[in-house]
Amino acid sequence: MSIEVQNLTKIYDGQKALDEVSFSIGGAEIVGFLGPNGAGKSTTMKILSGHIVETSGTANILGMDVSKEAIEIKKRIGYLPELNPLYGDMYVKEYLSFIADIHKIKDTQKAINRVIKSTGLERESRKKISQLSKGYKQRVGLAQALINDPDVLILDEPTSGLDPNQMKEIRSLILSLGKNKTILLSSHIMQEVEAMCSRVIILNKGKIIADDTIEAIKKNWDMNTIQIHVKFRDSVNGAELSLIDGVESIKSVDEKTFVIVSKGNVDIAEELFNFAIASNTIIVEQKEQEKSLESIFQKLTNHA
Repeated sequence: MSIEVQNLTKIYDGQKALDEVSFSIGGAEIVGFLGPNGAGKSTTMKILSGHIVETSGTANILGMDVSKEAIEIKKRIGYLPELNPLYGDMYVKEYLSFIADIHKIKDTQKAINRVIKSTGLERESRKKISQLSKGYKQRVGLAQALINDPDVLILDEPTSGLDPNQMKEIRSLILSLGKNKTILLSSHIMQEVEAMCSRVIILNKGKIIADDTIEAIKKNWDMNTIQIHVKFRDSVNGAELSLIDGVESIKSVDEKTFVIVSKGNVDIAEELFNFAIASNTIIVEQKEQEKSLESIFQKLTNHA
């Protein structure tokens, strides 16, 4: 396993930030690490990257114990923290050269050119870091995480501050890196996680509350309700629509279109058909909507 965590616990001033967290990640896998603020994501990543020490439990990367072989592990991983620490008075290439020297990379210039190209920093590479936008500063942080061509990447909010076009470029880069590297990344953007990750680990209050493929989580979670998108030819009374037996709630998109949440064990198709006839209209569109990762995340963390 590239990453293996067993009963990891971290206590700050008597409060558990992590409570016996366990998970493992194999090679060439992109895993989303999700949770609300304060759930323990960054704490876990700091432990894995050797920046803080666990209170109890074990964490291993590439078969090495992070608390005993931190220096060796840092040679094999790339880490982008949530608060990207950069030296603003250094030029981009100067900073990357500094990081390359720390890693004792032999062909420094080749490594710098590689990460500058892959992160799209060509146009900004001769500027001071303090002169860069937040998005380009984030790219510099990602470039330093890649400078040593790591086997494992730990990315805490890697697209923070990027515009949609930049996010797309970095997402493509992460997907290409995930073909032969292990990547653990956190993000609050669920669409981004769905686009990049095949599996997610969800933390809440220091505990893992879900660990599975996105497909399995969507399929198995919240089987008690169904979400239906329905559009009528003419305007209908939403209040009367909500009175149909089995309907738990409705959301009006417009006077003709509604999103209905119904009980999972009740088929309301016939009731909707009868409602349309009684309202002197017809149904022009009706489909069951796939549950989004975002809606499942909200229900999981709120429920927990």
